[in-house]
Amino acid sequence: MTSCFDREDGTFRVLVNHEEQYSIWPEWKAIPGGWRDTGVLGDKKTCLEHVEKVWTDMRPLSLRRFMDEQCPAEAR
Repeated sequence: MTSCFDREDGTFRVLVNHEEQYSIWPEWKAIPGGWRDTGVLGDKKTCLEHVEKVWTDMRPLSLRRFMDEQCPAEAR
């Protein structure tokens, strides 16, 4: 049986959580807690391309902030 996430022919939306981590989600499924809709809706390929474009740092937001506090930009 094929998962709804494996299908190429469905409509997906791009979600983001409070840590600025991205995911694609089938358009017809309820958005899970802790995630919000970014407004990007399309086929799987379009959504994945958008995620690749905007999610350039895989570190969670809390880790990026912590690292910035430990090592300010001028010291790098």
